[in-house]
Amino acid sequence: MTVPYVIAIAVLGGLLLFLIREVRRPAKRGSPWQKRVRVALDALILLLALLMFWGFFVEPNRLVIRHQTILIQQWPQHLDGLRIAVLADIHAGGSFIDENKLRKIVEQTNQLQPEMIVILGDFIAGDGRQHALYMEPEVFGPILKDFKAPLGVYAVLGNHDWWFDGLKVRQVLEQNGMKVLENEVVRIDARGASLWLAGLADLWTRPQRVEQTLAQVPQGEPLIALTHNPDIFVRLPSHVPLLLAGHTHGGQVRFPFIGSVVHSSRVGQRYERGHVFENGHHLFVTTGIGTSIMPVRFGVTPEIVLLTVKSQ
Repeated sequence: MTVPYVIAIAVLGGLLLFLIREVRRPAKRGSPWQKRVRVALDALILLLALLMFWGFFVEPNRLVIRHQTILIQQWPQHLDGLRIAVLADIHAGGSFIDENKLRKIVEQTNQLQPEMIVILGDFIAGDGRQHALYMEPEVFGPILKDFKAPLGVYAVLGNHDWWFDGLKVRQVLEQNGMKVLENEVVRIDARGASLWLAGLADLWTRPQRVEQTLAQVPQGEPLIALTHNPDIFVRLPSHVPLLLAGHTHGGQVRFPFIGSVVHSSRVGQRYERGHVFENGHHLFVTTGIGTSIMPVRFGVTPEIVLLTVKSQ
């Protein structure tokens, strides 16, 4: 159990004990107005306790399937309806992401019968110096090996992976059947024709070679780019029709009317989650599965996305 998790339990327990003490305290004589204030305060404390319970214990442990369709102009007809399972930010070993949860993630992804699976970085929880916050690649690698997709399983690495040991993470993933792309491209034989994937390195931790990487793809060929951090989208030439990214956790804690409390993107909520269309091409950002910094999610449920790419 992580230190933030213990702190959350302690805070929630303290609030509940305070509420119980207030409810059991004999009522003092006073005006009806004073009684109404006390009832309102008790209700507020109970509401806060329930919200904390949801954010720290319920929502981070949920997992939903999200269906997303993106229409792309000049997307080839032979690839119309291409189904891609998109996952990110697993943070294996963090709160709620144990070996059983990983097996559930694999099972639910396979049930969607995607043609391709892409995982957009941050397999590791913590940074490698906090041993309570991550699972060794040798443990999660063989579990992720059970992903099944006829066109293959592909990945890029994220900042947490490199803070730990990116070379080791890559080695273990590739030993377990996953193709990792680090400023690299790969040609896939999809439905009897070419489809290219370009994996762009993490923006925070690795050298950026966007132009050199994309130049390896023959002009006019269908292309999808993968990366961890969506902020690289502004550097992408318009001939790249679609970029898939993670990293933001969708804000991780998001309140109605207010939005996210913390932004991991330099452009705020602009690239925080979901589908974005700018400058003639598309970005899709998944909210991911795990948590970072604090073991909390509120208003941003962990997700596996089945993305369908269609010709417009």
